[in-house]
Amino acid sequence: MSKLLRSNFSRLWKDKIFWLCMGAMFLYAVLYMLNGCRQATEDLSEYQYSIDKYYFHFALSIGLFCSLCSSMFFGTEYNDGTIRNKIIVGHTRTNIYLASLITTFTATLLITSVWLAAALVAVPALGFWKIGILRLFLFLFVAVLFILAFSAIFTMINMLSANKANTFLISILLFIGLLLLASLLYNRLSEPEMISGVQITANGLEMTEASPNPRYIDGRMREIYDFIVDFLPTGQGLRMWRLEVVNPIRMLVSSLVITVAATAGGLYAFKRKNIR
Repeated sequence: MSKLLRSNFSRLWKDKIFWLCMGAMFLYAVLYMLNGCRQATEDLSEYQYSIDKYYFHFALSIGLFCSLCSSMFFGTEYNDGTIRNKIIVGHTRTNIYLASLITTFTATLLITSVWLAAALVAVPALGFWKIGILRLFLFLFVAVLFILAFSAIFTMINMLSANKANTFLISILLFIGLLLLASLLYNRLSEPEMISGVQITANGLEMTEASPNPRYIDGRMREIYDFIVDFLPTGQGLRMWRLEVVNPIRMLVSSLVITVAATAGGLYAFKRKNIR
C-alpha cells in the first residue's frame, strides 16, 4: 500500500483542485474571521464576543470541500484506466480502496488545518478560546472523526462510480441533502415549548399570553431527532458551529460507525465490481 500512497500523494501535491480548495479555505477563513472582528468592534451592546463564536464555522463546509476534492481527484481513475492498471501491476483491490480513503482523509485534514491556522488572524481582536483548551481539543477530535466519516462516504462513491460527472454530482448533492436534513431536524429541536404573540390594544402593542407551540417536539420523538442530528456528520458540524457539543461520545461513536459501515460496504462492492 505504501507505493499506492506515495503515488496518490505525489499526484495530490500537483493537483490544481486540491490547491484551489486550500486557497479557497484560506481566503474564506480570513474574510470570515475579519468580519467577525468587525462585528465585535461595531456592536455597542454588552455582548462579549470571542473567537469561539467564529472559529468552528469550518465544520459546516468541510464536507463540501471533502466531496469536491475527492470527486475531482479520484473521478478520473476509471476513465483514465488508472484503477485497471493498478490491479494489473499487482495491487489488491483492498489496498487500492484503503489508499484512496487515506488520501481523501489526509487531503481534507490539510484543508481543515488551513482554516485552523488562518482563523487565528482574529486572535488579536477576539482573544483566545473561552471554552478552554481541553474542550477545544475535544471539539477538534470530534471534527477529525466526522471528517473521517465524510471521507469514507465519498470514497465509497468515488470507488463505485465509473463516471466522473456522476461522481461529482452525487457527492455534492449527497452533502447538500445531509446538510439540509440536519438543519431541518436541528431547527425543529430549537422550537420553543411556549410561544407568545403580539396584539394591538388601546394601549398599543401588547404580548399575548403564552400558549403551547404546536411545532415543539417532546418525548420519544425529540430523542430520535436529537440522536439523528448527533449521528449525521453534517449534524455534528452544525452543532459544533453552534458550540453545542453536548454528547461528544455519541458523536465520536457515530462517526466510527459510519466510517466502518461505508468502508466495509464500499470495499465489498468494489471487490465485486467489473472493472474494464
